[in-house]
Amino acid sequence: MSQLVKEIQAAEEEVLLGNVILYPTDTVWGLGCDAENYEAVRKIFKIKEREESKSMILLVADIDMLKHYVRNLPKGFEEMLQQQQRPTTYVFTSPQNLPKEVLANDGTVAIRIVKDEFCHRLIRQVSRAIVSTSANISGEPAPKSFKDISEEIKKRVDFVVGWRQDDDMAARPSRIVKIEADGTQQVIRD
Repeated sequence: MSQLVKEIQAAEEEVLLGNVILYPTDTVWGLGCDAENYEAVRKIFKIKEREESKSMILLVADIDMLKHYVRNLPKGFEEMLQQQQRPTTYVFTSPQNLPKEVLANDGTVAIRIVKDEFCHRLIRQVSRAIVSTSANISGEPAPKSFKDISEEIKKRVDFVVGWRQDDDMAARPSRIVKIEADGTQQVIRD
């Protein structure tokens, strides 16, 4: 069994138990949990010392999983995804099947379809969205690599994924685009 498969299986088990993991995403290292488990989501707020009024990004494996969490995707959205050049998180106005803890105060939800092999396979195994929020105390800079993550964060999580800890390439957060009900777009972070 490959190291990647072992890491995915271990992370899957932790997520399904309602635990918080520290894991590599398609952007920065993140804190993650089952997005449908409100107790696990609350643990992340506590770890980050973050106000519960702030929303978190969710990661999904594909368009079908996205449709489980968002009603009425705008016309042409799937084609737009095909042209996407870098990791992009979309903010949707019509979420469904999610606890209020992962929604913004205005009722929107931020979701990204991942292409990263580790994340994609983990989400497939878990069969539901996973929370992704940067692995830092709220207000501190997001870590650009594993070595930049504070010891405090590492101690507070239930499980630290061993995959890609040695990567030196500085990661950057995703682009964020809000999709209005009528399909218009607003870039929030580029």
